[in-house]
Amino acid sequence: MKLKIGIATLLCFCLFVAFAPPSYRMAKLKYNGGGDWYGDRTALPNLIKFCNENLKTNFQLEDEVVEVGSTEIFNYPFVFLTGHGNVIFSDVEVKNLRKYLQGGGFLHIDDNYGLDKFIRPQMKRVFPELEFVELPVNHPIYHQKYDFPTGLPKVHEHDGTRAQGFGLIYKGRMVCFYSYECDLGNGWEDFGTYAGDTQESRAKALKMGANMIQFALTQ
Repeated sequence: MKLKIGIATLLCFCLFVAFAPPSYRMAKLKYNGGGDWYGDRTALPNLIKFCNENLKTNFQLEDEVVEVGSTEIFNYPFVFLTGHGNVIFSDVEVKNLRKYLQGGGFLHIDDNYGLDKFIRPQMKRVFPELEFVELPVNHPIYHQKYDFPTGLPKVHEHDGTRAQGFGLIYKGRMVCFYSYECDLGNGWEDFGTYAGDTQESRAKALKMGANMIQFALTQ
């Protein structure tokens, strides 16, 4: 009897392993140039928890850090880049990031206010043949599990400009989503991190983040 129970248990475990969703990892992208790549410290762990609970994903609970030029980047289906200041990619990093994105990786760039003038020239080096295109409000990234009929939500106000979502499209696949004038990553952080935050704005940010993850993994 003990032997039969043991075999049954083993078979159940094998079936669970075979059909369980794959375990993914998220990473924050570490870059040179002096910009604060390390910002939004609690953002990814909170997004991971939200996605695991609401999308039934299987991300490891803690985020990691990966350098732009490291071969370790290929271990992550999704990497996150944020900051306020300067960004510099070396020639080696440009080639590595392009190879990662061409091979199926996905980069989310979140302008933490002040990043735009630095990141655009660097991404142009990665994909000189591409331009960031603003995504229309009917783009699928805004209509995954959660519906955003007016597009990217505004999380933090800086200078009265509207939030915009841009994409880099390579051979029909979005390889990079750029959230601009939005502070999406700030909205993922622990509630109370920023004065004036509301639970409503945080919920919108997490839902939009979940949409992005769902889109990135299934497009």
